[in-house]
Amino acid sequence: MEQVERAFWLALRFLTRIPAPYRFEPQPEDWGRAMLFFPLVGALIGIVLIAFHDMFGGTARLLEAALLLVVWVLVTGGLHLDGLADTADAWVGGHGDRERALEIMRDPRNGAAAIWAVALVLLVKFTALAALLGGAAWKALLLAPVLGRTGLLALFLTTPYVRPNGLGAHYAEHLPRQWARLIALAVAAAALALTGGAGFLALMTLLMVGWLLRRAMLSRIGGTTGDTAGAACEIMEAAILVVLAL
Repeated sequence: MEQVERAFWLALRFLTRIPAPYRFEPQPEDWGRAMLFFPLVGALIGIVLIAFHDMFGGTARLLEAALLLVVWVLVTGGLHLDGLADTADAWVGGHGDRERALEIMRDPRNGAAAIWAVALVLLVKFTALAALLGGAAWKALLLAPVLGRTGLLALFLTTPYVRPNGLGAHYAEHLPRQWARLIALAVAAAALALTGGAGFLALMTLLMVGWLLRRAMLSRIGGTTGDTAGAACEIMEAAILVVLAL
């Protein structure tokens, strides 16, 4: 039971800025088990967004969309946006060279590609949220963060991790793979049961966009890194919001 508790708090601490009262020095195995809780943390993020959506009820739609996006970024600490920025710089600046791309992702400085990639993804999320707020927005606010982080679970299950000393190395090495498959299937079933057609559309979007992103990663760098995983999460979330808005 202690291992489960440690894994949950570690996942919460890593993926959000929500205070975690449980303090400990994580072991490599804890990181792998923590990934099993990524979808649950995504659900907590979704619940926070739904709560603020209820709080902002009656606010002008564009303003509410902006406020929800601010809450979303603050709750997650912009973790995956940072990965998106680094990945965009590497994809543009690497010129197709694997080692050059990996080197750029290690550089803490951001270039022009990072700026426009983050700006475009946030713009897409904002406009999709504005469109969704006219209907059953709670489904999108729950599905996007849950499935975005379930997509990370699937990515680490199916894709080599190419940076041995990178941030995600312990996740990849110690991920309980059988449990990860079961949790991914359970999340898919729950999405369909709770949100019906919206869940089906979101899952199809996740599969298609996830497959395209994985293919691009394998072609460019031979696998994934923490940065490309973060970029994938942001892009999958944005894609799910857009499809549900359409």
